[in-house]
Amino acid sequence: MLAVPSPGLTADAPTPGLFRLVDVVFPGQANHHGSLFGGAALAMMDKFAFVLASRHLRRTVVTAALTDTDFRAPVPVGHLAEVDGRIVHCGRRSVVIEAELVAENMLSGQRQSCLSGRFVMVGQEQEAAAPTLLPSVADEDELVRVVEIVFPGQTNHHGFLHGGFALDWLAKAALVAASRRARQSVLMVSSKTLDFVAPARVGDIVETTARVVAVGRTSLTVATEMTAECPLAGEPQRCTQADFVFVAVDGDGRPVPLASAPFLQ
Repeated sequence: MLAVPSPGLTADAPTPGLFRLVDVVFPGQANHHGSLFGGAALAMMDKFAFVLASRHLRRTVVTAALTDTDFRAPVPVGHLAEVDGRIVHCGRRSVVIEAELVAENMLSGQRQSCLSGRFVMVGQEQEAAAPTLLPSVADEDELVRVVEIVFPGQTNHHGFLHGGFALDWLAKAALVAASRRARQSVLMVSSKTLDFVAPARVGDIVETTARVVAVGRTSLTVATEMTAECPLAGEPQRCTQADFVFVAVDGDGRPVPLASAPFLQ
């Protein structure tokens, strides 16, 4: 991403005032409609707000709130995405930044406002306050859910989700379930039969679930299942299921006894 000082500013004096971040939208940032994914667009704006707030407050900043978000138009692949904005309110430890994302067709020069929002950025004190801790997720029956959307870069030449991504998502959900159950470092040591019974297509919502189904002295078995749902049809179908075995390990990677409950059946 390219940082460009706005007219009237120099790179040595960027605050307060306007500042621009410019990027080109590539297919890897796009959704299945061929436009910039909303999360990526918000990330660009957040990066812009971070730079502007950091230079103004001269301290480490964090995003405290995002308000007045308005998605007005998509940003197509191949277009420039330019984030502009300004500080609209200054406090002792915080600033409010009004940001706007504009898309530009590099061939025609046509520009269109696509997204705007307000970011509240707060400066961190030297010693951060103690975080507010939530109750831990430690229930043995906790079902882990990982939800993804299938984008073009994740499919094969038939438009179906590539098996490698499916395995990655299954393993990710299994790791979370095993780690929560053990509360120790775990490593995957094996997987049982995995059959792909139906494909997931571009644009489908894919949900992977995982649950610990057995606990031994040093190992856990996690059962996973993946379903795919077309947002328009709303009928999920099972794509695959598999069991993964994890082993608790110490700092040197050697198996160690689990501190968890006895064997589950």
